[in-house]
Amino acid sequence: MTDFTGNGQSYPYTRLRRLRSSNWSRQLHAENALTVNDLIWAIILKDGKNAEESVEHMPGVLRLSPDRAVAAAEKARSRGINALALFPYTSTQERSADAATALSADNLMCRTAQAIKQAVPEIGLICDVALDPYTDHGHDGLLENGEILNDETVDVLCQQAVLQARAGFDIVAPSDMMDGRVGAIRRTLETEGLTHTQIMSYAVKYASCFYGPYRGAIGSQDVLKGDKKTYQMNPLNTDEGLREVALDLQEGADSVMVKPGLPYLDMVTRVKEAFKVPTFAFQVSGEYAMISAAAENGALDRNRTIIESLQCFKRAGADGIITYFALEAAELLQKQ
Repeated sequence: MTDFTGNGQSYPYTRLRRLRSSNWSRQLHAENALTVNDLIWAIILKDGKNAEESVEHMPGVLRLSPDRAVAAAEKARSRGINALALFPYTSTQERSADAATALSADNLMCRTAQAIKQAVPEIGLICDVALDPYTDHGHDGLLENGEILNDETVDVLCQQAVLQARAGFDIVAPSDMMDGRVGAIRRTLETEGLTHTQIMSYAVKYASCFYGPYRGAIGSQDVLKGDKKTYQMNPLNTDEGLREVALDLQEGADSVMVKPGLPYLDMVTRVKEAFKVPTFAFQVSGEYAMISAAAENGALDRNRTIIESLQCFKRAGADGIITYFALEAAELLQKQ
């Protein structure tokens, strides 16, 4: 027998299914919303003209030559996407111990940024500040006797950030995890008069196996010597990530990022709740590869999984998501 003597805070007076009973009600009571404004499209570049090249393990992702990247930027804007994150494929011939290509004003990233800004000036451009696409050992910094040199690397990163900002990148994103690099880059940008350039710090970046397909995409997989555990974070740690964020904000970061994304949603939440600053997350190549593979095998519905995975970032507190799914997601959101 049902007891109707309750105070209205328990069943049957409270029936939470009432709010879920129809689509209009579910939408009305939704606590979070995913929109195209939350999406940053990750694009891989390669040299050449009118060239597209498939990326292994990432079906649907292409390396694009600068002219094809311009076309992609135009398509992105037509779908409502406001920003792109660009990453370069670099051949072994262009790599060196001192990452000299990173400091060339005519490198692939700079040329592509200039071309996109000329064609689609209203779109935001983001680039990593790191040396791993340019070193012959695949690390994010300069290497000497098996050790990544922190301060010497930071000096190069400052030069790289200035070059990128002058080429048209609106946001430079230090992804190297060297100590003190955000403050050094901020001081250098200020000194060079680049006061409007934003810094999005990869503040919470883990030494993760989920980057595998990306390293292949930019040409680092076969050249990487060892691992990156001496400078990227231990996956077991969370408090350390909050210390990293606090330091980077103190040094001048405008926003911070958690990478990888879905396996580390707890850190997205902790960072957002602790600092109340613009917080981004990166749905990395391994996440893209897993969802794509499961969809290809018929284990998951690709469209629904794309949207749900991105909604999870919003629920966790992310203000935006860098993702290889951005164009697909934007088109799916338009159909909803």
